[in-house]
Amino acid sequence: MAPGTALRTERTEARLLPEQKKRIDRAARIKGMSRSDFMVQTADEAAIRILQEHETWTLAIPDRERFIEVLMHPPEPSRRLRAAAKRYARRVAQR
Repeated sequence: MAPGTALRTERTEARLLPEQKKRIDRAARIKGMSRSDFMVQTADEAAIRILQEHETWTLAIPDRERFIEVLMHPPEPSRRLRAAAKRYARRVAQR
């Protein structure tokens, strides 16, 4: 049994253009994989990469330095922020 196939419980379908099918089959052969295993592995790798990109911030050096500076030395809360905090405290106390 191929690695990972024993745990597979879901099935999906994909409609491919003839050129896509040929390209995918060729790439799968190069990797020594079946079309199905190739598509699952490739889609999973792409999903992991996309989620990491979506969940990770990358800041340029000046932005990163400013971000760290504000974290280390936050500004004093504004009047509006203090008023919002008081409203929140009143709501929490009423529960």
